[in-house]
Amino acid sequence: MEHKLFQIIDANLNRTREGLRVCEDIARFAIADKAITESLKRIRHAATQVLLRSGNMSLKKVLQARATKKDALKFVDFKKRRGTDIADIFMSNIERVKESLRVLEECSKIVDEGVSRKYRQLRFNTYDVEKRSVEKIKAS
Repeated sequence: MEHKLFQIIDANLNRTREGLRVCEDIARFAIADKAITESLKRIRHAATQVLLRSGNMSLKKVLQARATKKDALKFVDFKKRRGTDIADIFMSNIERVKESLRVLEECSKIVDEGVSRKYRQLRFNTYDVEKRSVEKIKAS
């Protein structure tokens, strides 16, 4: 069961970092806000550091559980929404980040309560950055 748990953690850690990177680039180039960009970057780096510093879990264990070749749902298509703009892309990705941080928080509880608490803190940090970002996007 631990192997499956680590697969879930791996997928959601990747989802978190990828979504944050999209938001970070939008904050950097479209919103042009250094503080928001740096906040998103800190959260992205911290998401990885949580596992690197864990005593009960490790990035190595999580990576060993990765099985992308066996993932039958990795290329599930989605419909493109009309009228998507840079703000929509930001909002879609920040939502993805919050959801994946919640999964990391919940699944980590099984192995390491400390890791779970750290992911919860990152989730709440993301809420704060999201609020500042939305205000900036609306103003631009």
